Amino acid sequence: MDSGSLSSPAVKIGSRCPLQEQFLQRKSSKENLDRFIPNRSAMDFDYAHYMLTEGAKGKENPVVCSPSREAYRKLLAESLNMNRTRILAFKNKPPTPVDLIPHEITSSTHQQDRTAKPRRIIPQTSERTLDAPDLVDDYYLNLLDWGSANVLAIALGNTVYLWDASNGSTSELVTVDDENGPITSVSWAPDGRHIAVGLNNSEVQLWDTASDKQLRTLRGGHRQRVGSLAWNNHILTTGGMDGRILNNDVRIRSPIVETYRGHEQEVCGLKWSASGQQLASGGNDNLLYIWDRGTASSSSPTQWLHRLEDHTSAVKALAWCPFQGNLLATGGGSGDRSIKFWNTHTGACLNSVDTGSQVCSLLWNKNERELLSSHGFTQNQLTLWKYPSMVKMGELNGHTSRVLYMAQSPDGCTVATAAADETLRFWNAFGTPEVVAKAAPKARAEPFSHMNHIR
Repeated sequence: MDSGSLSSPAVKIGSRCPLQEQFLQRKSSKENLDRFIPNRSAMDFDYAHYMLTEGAKGKENPVVCSPSREAYRKLLAESLNMNRTRILAFKNKPPTPVDLIPHEITSSTHQQDRTAKPRRIIPQTSERTLDAPDLVDDYYLNLLDWGSANVLAIALGNTVYLWDASNGSTSELVTVDDENGPITSVSWAPDGRHIAVGLNNSEVQLWDTASDKQLRTLRGGHRQRVGSLAWNNHILTTGGMDGRILNNDVRIRSPIVETYRGHEQEVCGLKWSASGQQLASGGNDNLLYIWDRGTASSSSPTQWLHRLEDHTSAVKALAWCPFQGNLLATGGGSGDRSIKFWNTHTGACLNSVDTGSQVCSLLWNKNERELLSSHGFTQNQLTLWKYPSMVKMGELNGHTSRVLYMAQSPDGCTVATAAADETLRFWNAFGTPEVVAKAAPKARAEPFSHMNHIR
């Protein structure tokens, strides 16, 4: 099990508007760079005094002398090291490098360095910070998602807000009553227009954000709150505190088409593979299941493909690799603190890395072989890893409480994080991808194309 909901302070200071930008006083990196302090240990004060007094006279008022006397003067200056031009020393002269490697090898190495890809600079601070008051501090929920139309959805208490990343505008989608709330999960459909909203009362609402209309409510499938959602084209998969996982075909009157039963406690993580053939589910029972869509049954609970027991705490963080279809990354809670990698065809654990902190969420870089993890107790940081070496590329700090939720922009560059400190931050964690000509993706079928047939 993992630490879940924490009580929030009873009294909040001041009124805060949801998704309003925080303007923080930042220290410029260019401050106080106009002072150069001399290095006294590297200075010759006698020579400095001579140059400021007697030495300057000779240059400003040259005296005509014989060639032999001038030659003697130059030889004496050279012997006494008086041909220097600087008076103040700002750093010690570096030692002469010793050439331990043959010139042939170094020249070839330099040639390789010129063609090597320059190292990417990872910004250590967030690009933007928005207020997120009343964000529920619960490890098992999924309250943040970024749709394909570049609109970010976040649930704050009983309300779902939409933030348009293209213009920074904010709108309120829905507010539910206290007896139905709080909202426990949000998930965009692939079209970026429709969104599913899971509730504490076990229901799931479907909304059309273009018209601000509720299309339908899914009832009766779960007996407790729905904390995890995942789309597979027109199939909406829901996971509840009752341990049940349901596939709902949102186009038909009776939507439940498959049931997955294996978890004995709350389902807190759900992710479909890019192919739509495999479903990964993680629960508060410390179990990870892999389900095969091809063996799903509508008449009886579907048997899992793999039941994986390696984690020792709740498994919420799930991320399918974008460049290897059968590679899955998972993260464990505060009693586990590890990131594990799985071959989902065989069920083999390929690697396990101890992060030292509760793993709340995982995201793959769509353009590079990198993985980003968000953490809770005790550091509340984001960590960028190089895959497969799992060498730390950087740590991003700024949140003061555990970073519960992460979402990725459609272009894969920006990452949004929501934390228990009631802030929503945006990070340029994955950089800007190189411009590569790509074929236009095939248009997906409209997942709600038959919605008008529902009565």
